[in-house]
Amino acid sequence: MNKLLLIDDDVELCELVAEYLDGEGFEVEVVFDGSSGLDRARSETWDLIILDVMLPGLTGFEVLRRFRENSSVPVLMLTA
Repeated sequence: MNKLLLIDDDVELCELVAEYLDGEGFEVEVVFDGSSGLDRARSETWDLIILDVMLPGLTGFEVLRRFRENSSVPVLMLTA
């Protein structure tokens, strides 16, 4: 099973995306802010990270910059 981390502060969007991806066989974990998202991204091995640009705390770009220092996991940026 593929493990995805979804980092986005829009709770309803996260529920919708997680429900859809779960139905497709993905294991999805959701985090709602940049700082917690970065901590969670670093704490496990992920197959993909879906990352919102506008987040409370650290922005998505800052999360990505810091995460890229030690990881090459694919990151899909999500933006309005």
